[in-house]
Amino acid sequence: MECRVLSIQSHVVRGYVGNKSATFPLPFFKKNMLSFYFLSLCYAHWKGQVLTAEELNVLYEGIKLNKVTHYDYILTGYSRDTSFLEMVVDIIQELKKVNPSLVYVCDPVMGDHGAMYVPENLLPVYKDKVVPLADILTPNQFEAELLTGRKINTEEDAIEVMDLLHKMGPETVVLTSTDLPSKNGDQFLVALGSQKTKKPDGTNTNQKICMDIPKVDAVFVGTGDLFAAMLLAWTHHHPKDLKAACEKTVSVMHHVIKRTITYANEVAGPGNRPSPAQLELRMVQSKADIENPTIVVQAKVLQKSS
Repeated sequence: MECRVLSIQSHVVRGYVGNKSATFPLPFFKKNMLSFYFLSLCYAHWKGQVLTAEELNVLYEGIKLNKVTHYDYILTGYSRDTSFLEMVVDIIQELKKVNPSLVYVCDPVMGDHGAMYVPENLLPVYKDKVVPLADILTPNQFEAELLTGRKINTEEDAIEVMDLLHKMGPETVVLTSTDLPSKNGDQFLVALGSQKTKKPDGTNTNQKICMDIPKVDAVFVGTGDLFAAMLLAWTHHHPKDLKAACEKTVSVMHHVIKRTITYANEVAGPGNRPSPAQLELRMVQSKADIENPTIVVQAKVLQKSS
């Protein structure tokens, strides 16, 4: 079934980051895309224009004038300006009035490994205005800790933090990466997810899952953006089965990253570390895996309760 997605993210002229990580794969799932680009990035140095809140509003006014305000999904990622983020909130609120069934997928990009790489004044905007609007939230461990004020040291801590995030608004929460030890060893990354759904009889259920994801010794860009886009796609196909949606999302990531690192190592040559250009995600070459991934990561159900 076709649906419409509005994606408000950064844009690159080369590689796959931000909107480029969404606008390439999502049409494969019969998702009609409309994208707002607000920042052009390019490796360690960047050139281009940063879209202001006022300019975003002008673009949105154009959408309203053309009477194309019905969307099934909104996807947002990196932003570093409070007024821009607050304008995004206003747009989402209006579009949810047009379509009360609209699903907002939010990647609250703020930092990682204990450090913020956006201004600190964005945190209260995310906590008080953005997260309460979100239906699906994809923070990493550090971002989840910022949003809840709780540290994650154990699996039980992670479950508690996901429950706190549920109370803030989102029905689906995926901790895309954590520092928790994997039972499979230090070559695996632990991710967790939690989904609250309502049964036809009106009772609520909650599914919590855990995934051990193989690590790759390289630094990629755009993987978080691709994760959020793929989670949007696969939760659309499996709206009440977080386990299946996450297995397909993470398996897509695995195939894209494996193909990318294989190519990068071949081009770099023996004994050389690949450059950022060589590590650009091999998205086009992974089209078949994006559309129909072989499941290589199995999610474990931690608990499913009513």
